[in-house]
Amino acid sequence: MSMQIAALSVLFLIIIALEVPRLVKGKMWRELVVFSVLLLAGAGLSYALALNIPVPNPTNVMEKLFEPVSQWIDKVLS
Repeated sequence: MSMQIAALSVLFLIIIALEVPRLVKGKMWRELVVFSVLLLAGAGLSYALALNIPVPNPTNVMEKLFEPVSQWIDKVLS
């Protein structure tokens, strides 16, 4: 397990080392913020999976969000 954490950490550090300097040099601040948020989300999920922490399935959330819309469309079209 600790080997997975170390490998993930090295991978994320390589990604940061490759992308962040280019974004800062180009003064792409919005892109840097989006990159950071997405990288942190990905890192958090990756570490959770490596540590065997249950991660909720995003499909269930999408079903709950769109079920009322689907029912409304069915009602309108039938």
